[in-house]
Amino acid sequence: MTGLERFSVNQMTVRQLPLPELFSACRELGVGQVGLWREPVREYGLTETAALVRDAGLRVTTLCRGGFLTATDPEARAAALADNRRAVVEAATLGTDTLVLVSGGLPPGAKDLRAARERVADALTDLAPYAESHGVRLAVEPLHPMLAADRCVVSTLDQALALAERFPAHQVGVAVDTYHVWWDDRAPAAIARAGAAGRLHTFQLADWTTPLPAGVLDGRGQLGDGSVDFGEWQRHVDAAGYTGPVEVELFNEHLWARDGREVLAETVARFRKCAGG
Repeated sequence: MTGLERFSVNQMTVRQLPLPELFSACRELGVGQVGLWREPVREYGLTETAALVRDAGLRVTTLCRGGFLTATDPEARAAALADNRRAVVEAATLGTDTLVLVSGGLPPGAKDLRAARERVADALTDLAPYAESHGVRLAVEPLHPMLAADRCVVSTLDQALALAERFPAHQVGVAVDTYHVWWDDRAPAAIARAGAAGRLHTFQLADWTTPLPAGVLDGRGQLGDGSVDFGEWQRHVDAAGYTGPVEVELFNEHLWARDGREVLAETVARFRKCAGG
């Protein structure tokens, strides 16, 4: 046992590493799973990335991201749906069964959060069966409420489940990310509910450190540097029946400025220490 059986490194944690170097570093450190992002995959080439994954013997745990489904303009909504269908095909090509969705924020001039969430539900009506036909399930990710206006009108696991529960569990579930839910005392009960229904599709780790940077999104701290009790959250998802990968997804300019292989090795060590690896 290496202690890394469930560990997955999200590509953004070490985005400074080109894909071939990332996969090489994973092999050297005994990391068998990665989460990928669409933009660098597209830049390298979808079929080329899929071949790299196979050659490296890696498993792709998730693809990030689809979503951004809150537009009111018909042309913008049609474009968003088309982009999400492409994301589904990309996920299937890469061999992952989980596409993470970030809902999108309020359209310019809009103030109705509930209406925006309903537009996400409408889009899922189209996307969920399409994803199933490709062997892909959709994981709705709630983001911290500070991002509700411009990035994600789904702010809590309860809200994410309210969307997911309109669809079969094998089509739509939720993504649990400690960075976004650690503050929410209702999240543990939502995790239990999601687990009982088979809707825990992915579990991601990042720490909450202060002061937050101006960009906010890039404030995801290295494990152990902040306020999140990772052992507690691991116990919540384990008790809910989740046995899948535990993916470390860090957006952090200080980490990106360092040697990527060093950061990956540090992340592996922190995972073992903080998350029971």
